[in-house]
Amino acid sequence: MITETSRRNAVKVLFVDDEFIEFRALKKKIADLSEPAVEVEYSQSIGDALEKIRSARFDLILLDNRLLPNADFRDTVPELRGIGYTGPIGVVSTDISGGYFQEFPDYGVDFRIGKDEIDAQALQHIIREYVTYDVPDFWKDDYSI
Repeated sequence: MITETSRRNAVKVLFVDDEFIEFRALKKKIADLSEPAVEVEYSQSIGDALEKIRSARFDLILLDNRLLPNADFRDTVPELRGIGYTGPIGVVSTDISGGYFQEFPDYGVDFRIGKDEIDAQALQHIIREYVTYDVPDFWKDDYSI
């Protein structure tokens, strides 16, 4: 059972994909992830995702590359950034080998990952890399001026 305290400290992830089965697969893959605590919400469209982002805080967005009616991340990510979302965005796709994926930093994307690569360990790494960074204790004195 998740306590209210752990909910507040949980990493909130928004998974945006037009296929609900992909969300179910993600939930199963990360079910064993105990540290950090992760709460995953689902949006089926970019419009729904924009509404959720306006009303709640998310630490990370995992975004399907192709969402109708938009062509790909080159259309959807600027919409997310356009409403002021500054957190990390990862583009998720079954095939990330296309040449246009090399342009992802130009559109505000932080990383790309294949759907087959996402599991508990990959998500844990992504969270550590893009959401939280633990500064070693001996460095903290340098920032407490």
